[in-house]
Amino acid sequence: MKHPKALPYLFFAEMWERFGYYLMIGILFLYMTDTEKGGLAFENAVASDVFGTFIALVFLTPFIGGLLADRLLGLRISITLGGILMGLGYMCLSIKGLPAFYVSLFLIILGNGFFKPNISTLLGNVYNEEKFIKLKDTGYSIFYLGINIGAFICNFFAAWLRNKFGWGEAFMAAGVGMFIGIIVFWLGHKHFKHADKLKPVHSGDMSLGKILGVTLLPSLIAGFLGWQIPSNIFGSDSTDAFIFGAIPIVGFYVSVFRRSIPSERKPLGALLAVMLVSIIFWTIFKQNGTALTLWAKNYTDRSMPAFAEAPADKLGLLENIDYEKGSYALIDKQFRTQKDENNKPIKGDVYPHYFNNVPESAKPAEGEKVKLISPELFQSINPGFVVILTPLVVGLWIFLRRRKREPQIGGKLAMAMLFTGLSAVCMIGAVMINNGGLEKASPWWLIGSYGIITIGELCLSPVGLYLVSKLSPPRLTALMMGGWFVSTSIGNKMSGVLAALWDNYDNKWLYFTLNALLALFAAIALFIISKWLNKIVREHAA
Repeated sequence: MKHPKALPYLFFAEMWERFGYYLMIGILFLYMTDTEKGGLAFENAVASDVFGTFIALVFLTPFIGGLLADRLLGLRISITLGGILMGLGYMCLSIKGLPAFYVSLFLIILGNGFFKPNISTLLGNVYNEEKFIKLKDTGYSIFYLGINIGAFICNFFAAWLRNKFGWGEAFMAAGVGMFIGIIVFWLGHKHFKHADKLKPVHSGDMSLGKILGVTLLPSLIAGFLGWQIPSNIFGSDSTDAFIFGAIPIVGFYVSVFRRSIPSERKPLGALLAVMLVSIIFWTIFKQNGTALTLWAKNYTDRSMPAFAEAPADKLGLLENIDYEKGSYALIDKQFRTQKDENNKPIKGDVYPHYFNNVPESAKPAEGEKVKLISPELFQSINPGFVVILTPLVVGLWIFLRRRKREPQIGGKLAMAMLFTGLSAVCMIGAVMINNGGLEKASPWWLIGSYGIITIGELCLSPVGLYLVSKLSPPRLTALMMGGWFVSTSIGNKMSGVLAALWDNYDNKWLYFTLNALLALFAAIALFIISKWLNKIVREHAA
């Protein structure tokens, strides 16, 4: 009750927007790789590349969306436009065919650019009033809880709709959720319209046209040239194009830092440093939609306990698979598809792929219908933990703050990366205990890994949004919020690059070891800069 009246409207608008987004993202990789129920039949590596590029661009467009909201459109119009574009994109995914698929992804990428940075900025503006300023960090944590409630419940709808009806109906539900979010947003606009103001342009600031001219146009040109490189430098045409295209945008933020006035330079430098390290976090975290989805689908025991099978089946949460031979693509022990000389899957009269690493003694009788947990439901583990743990973590920080023992910002960020590394170590244990993936692993390994990385997420993501709001000069807040999403974008793309290597590892423990070492490197870097970062926060975020 101490928080602004705008909070519940922004909370539920964001919750429904995330319901739509995470419903779509929870089944997107499964849809791309599905060969049996009307999916796109992409190879794992291709699907990982498309998935990584998509989620990278989803978080890259906020750079432009934040800028246009700051200088031209305003926050409310930008948020509304973005929501409409995303809703249409989700619904278009229900149309079969690659042209509709790529048009849908383009609409979602564009819409998220207008929606995502600006609703976070609007929330920060509401809390900039003197009576609310001390509640700002808690407000962002509550807002983050709304994101994860939407992300938690959506996969149950996705599984039910996909299992009972099909892919199209599940994607349509994502669009409905998005449009509900827009309605909720406008029901509460009177409580935050005062916080929607165009930012004044200072003398020496670049014009909107010049900013787009030195970032967007060079980015498009560089991306096009990267795509045309005859031999891939970074593994695929899309990865080359993305990395080349990101260079002008990264260069723009470096120029913002160099052109800033002396009083702005230290806080901007601190923000850029945190953004750089956060790339590694998102590189590991965003593999939940690719590598960890493959682990859930193929390597995890998805059988439902007998007492829960009937109600779960009635709710549409279970996949029904007949244990009998059919015309399926031939795979090896690590679920890698066998190809002919034309790089086409070789099909044979074999059992469904799930049973590839089920012991003979545990296999069902011939013709028996087996009910398995839908793999997208594992996507709800992380947001479920966020819903449970957020009040506990916020309460812990308040408890420690009163006793003057709360970890400072640098410490929280370093802890985030340590927990991220531990989540990868948990998956290393899963691989080693289960014979390199040749046997089904208990779902508790995946649940444990998600639980550990959730603690890291709660130490990093709300703190990152808080830092952007606190340390950014007022005239650059939306622009720096866009920068936060640029760093997320680069991490998202790198997650796809790593996931595309999944099939190259005979023993998956090496794959997860690479993730653990990346997280350890980031944690060490954060510990090194923590004193410098904490000092800047004390001086500029009071």
